[in-house]
Amino acid sequence: MLLGALIDAGADAGAIAALLDGLVPGELHLEIGEVVRGGQRATKVEVIADEPNPPARHLSDIESLLEGATVPARTRELAVACFRRLAEAEGRVHGVSATEVHFHEVGALDSIADVVGCCEAVRLLGIEHVVASPITVGAGHQQMAHGLMSIPPPAVAELLKGWPSQSGGDEQVGELATPTGVALVRVLANSPGGLPPMTVAAVGTGAGTKELANRPNTVRVFLSTGLDTPAAPPGQVIQVEANVDDLDPRLWPGVIDRLLEAGAVDAWLTPILMKKGRPAHTIHALCPPETQQRVCDAILSNTTTIGVRFHAPAHRRVLARSWQQLEVAGQPIRMKVSSDETGVRQVTPEFDDIAVAARVLGRPEREVLQLAYQVWTDRVADD
Repeated sequence: MLLGALIDAGADAGAIAALLDGLVPGELHLEIGEVVRGGQRATKVEVIADEPNPPARHLSDIESLLEGATVPARTRELAVACFRRLAEAEGRVHGVSATEVHFHEVGALDSIADVVGCCEAVRLLGIEHVVASPITVGAGHQQMAHGLMSIPPPAVAELLKGWPSQSGGDEQVGELATPTGVALVRVLANSPGGLPPMTVAAVGTGAGTKELANRPNTVRVFLSTGLDTPAAPPGQVIQVEANVDDLDPRLWPGVIDRLLEAGAVDAWLTPILMKKGRPAHTIHALCPPETQQRVCDAILSNTTTIGVRFHAPAHRRVLARSWQQLEVAGQPIRMKVSSDETGVRQVTPEFDDIAVAARVLGRPEREVLQLAYQVWTDRVADD
């Protein structure tokens, strides 16, 4: 189905057929045609293999087959990754290593060609990023090589780990997601989700063999030249927060440093009382939309919280900032100068420099701070 959808979306069927013929010369052919599924047109691709009694191949056999053929590097890499994922899933099901797995249906030439054909179609279309929907596995039971299995069969269940999935239909539906199809999604897709913001350039619909009573047995592919992610308005920020009641307070300065390193433009703590009167802190961070995920990850990694919350995007008005260095009693002090179109609004000494100078001079920090302001005022007067 996926190969049909990719060809329907514009992948060169002739180039894919030539690649498969070179894989096992004279033994693999593609039959491509249009069919109707659920009242809609779709492309159906049938892989015909001259292999009446397929052997039970190992992962190493398939890897050797792909290494020995003139398969483009990216296509080979994707296809091998797919079969390795299949072998790992089957190995977990049968309690053996991936290298010991005997592929049955999946190891037949037509299944190998289906996987390689999909991977080559992705390469030919220049696809760089894939978002795939949750996987509908079906319902009921299906006859497999090892007997009658409930849906999803064990290998599919293993492959689904970490991916959104759902059943679908009544007991008569049977299998809607094969091990090969799920493995292809897991290897080719970068993330699960619905249709992202994008300008659609092409749509491909691929058909399966079964005729289903209550749904079209199809897969659709949407192609775009890129995701349409609107730029955030200037000054837009998101506030990320979490309540924490069990973190060693000595760790908080480092947590704030990690948030700033992750891309927060500001970070701070406020003391709070939680339920049952427990003292706690709320960690806050302001960040632009493009660093939101990194800041969230930093909070989750560096504190004991199990979740974060977001406030609706807000906007900041920020004064332009620059640094000027003064010499105060022989010590270098950086001054942060904040200004706008009307001129200088604020001048603030860098307190780390104040603290160092105070230690060197043996004077209180408040005196050095006052002296720095006086030196700045004198310089402005001289200018």
